[in-house]
Amino acid sequence: MTEQPYTLSAKKAEFYESTFVPALFQEWARRLVSFAAPSPGQRVLDVACGTGVVAREISEHVGQGHVVGLDLNPAMLEVARRLDPQIRWEQGDAAGLPFKDGSFDLVVSQAALMFFPDRVAALREMGRVSAGDVVVQVPGRLSRSAGYTALARAVRRHGGVGAVELLGAYFAVGEPTELRALFASAGLAVQRFETWTGATRLASVDEFLAVELLPLADHLDPTVGERLRVDAAQELAPFLDAHGAIAAPIEVHLVAAQGGAR
Repeated sequence: MTEQPYTLSAKKAEFYESTFVPALFQEWARRLVSFAAPSPGQRVLDVACGTGVVAREISEHVGQGHVVGLDLNPAMLEVARRLDPQIRWEQGDAAGLPFKDGSFDLVVSQAALMFFPDRVAALREMGRVSAGDVVVQVPGRLSRSAGYTALARAVRRHGGVGAVELLGAYFAVGEPTELRALFASAGLAVQRFETWTGATRLASVDEFLAVELLPLADHLDPTVGERLRVDAAQELAPFLDAHGAIAAPIEVHLVAAQGGAR
């Protein structure tokens, strides 16, 4: 199975860049780049690059002409091209990368593996096109992500098990043993595995809930949704500062494996 074609509006892609990147993924990108330690002149591929936060960060280390960002979604790529037209942006499927074996010195992917329909195929492809490392960063365990377990408690009370499962999809590859097993199934030997705790940072709990409950909007009656927001705000109170800003803790895994899988 490969990724299925999907559409994302330009408005949502811009929202991703303006909200999710500063709230969460900019910090992740810096952490990934520090972990991967790219060198000047290396050829680097960013798989499922979104609006390009990782590719832009890496380009500062290796040079823009040596970085390729690939994503399935055209709207995400349009934002990426606008923000940095010097990087090479391509549309493509993670489970069928349009590159020759060993085309890159380093292949990275951030916050995407859990969404691939065939995760093993995607990892195998990353290994195939990398002559060096494959570095993947994903959310860890929901149970170790205090901000999101607080949110999940409120979601369970008001939205039921199905809503919790929808929220939990983000943490679908967060169990370390299962994540290692995915790499092994793809023929990739894990060299380093690091777990750290980050945080989703937004100006208010209302903004946090507007972002995090967006996937549930079509599954909840408006009255139920309002009760959920009130309850969730109470659950998340421990993560607010004196000005009402939120920093919701989330566990994150970084994995580096040797490329060259066949």
